Amino acid sequence: MTSRKTAEQLPLAFGHEPATGRDDLLVAAPVNAAVALVDAWPDWRSPVAVIAGPVGSGKSHLAAVWREKAGAALVVARPGAGAEEAAARGPVLVEDADRDGFDDRTLFHMINTVRQNGHTLMMTSRLWPMSWPVTLPDLASRLKAATVVEIGEPDDELLSQVIVKLFADRQLFVDDRLVAYIVARMERSLEAAQTLVERLDRLALSRGSRITRALARQVLGEMVGGED
Repeated sequence: MTSRKTAEQLPLAFGHEPATGRDDLLVAAPVNAAVALVDAWPDWRSPVAVIAGPVGSGKSHLAAVWREKAGAALVVARPGAGAEEAAARGPVLVEDADRDGFDDRTLFHMINTVRQNGHTLMMTSRLWPMSWPVTLPDLASRLKAATVVEIGEPDDELLSQVIVKLFADRQLFVDDRLVAYIVARMERSLEAAQTLVERLDRLALSRGSRITRALARQVLGEMVGGED
């Protein structure tokens, strides 16, 4: 009789739309300054604000909340993209300024436009503006005057909240003890939390099982060599 391994079923790649409302914002020390910035609008100290933080830190969620609150237009700071015209009409948002890039003169004129018209500009970035490849001195000067808030290194509380939220976005609800088990053994980054939840979800689907400590141990072992 031929022995066969039981093949794991390949789960369908369902989309998982994250909850991005104000009530879905996580409250923990590393993100408090950024949340406070969003909540304080339109009473900002500077008309230009930058939220800086690593991949997966929640910048896009915060930007989405602010964009809805302010009625802001999402723009790209490049010639011919209508960014300056949008800045003249109202608040504007530039996402991933350091990664997607920008034209120095376009961004400089955008900043001048929001200042002249009493509007506001929010930008998100992995890096602080001083690390952006800016060659125009006038733009560098404008960016120095911007309000910059950083999403700090995630602590246990924030990682726990993020994992719970990521599971909830997938309509999954896990035991607090399992969350604590994962947080104590995972890499200390929000990007790792996203990867871990995705892998756990797929593994559980492929095996037709709940998300258990045994599954978490396996995924952690594959990612960071986690042990019991």
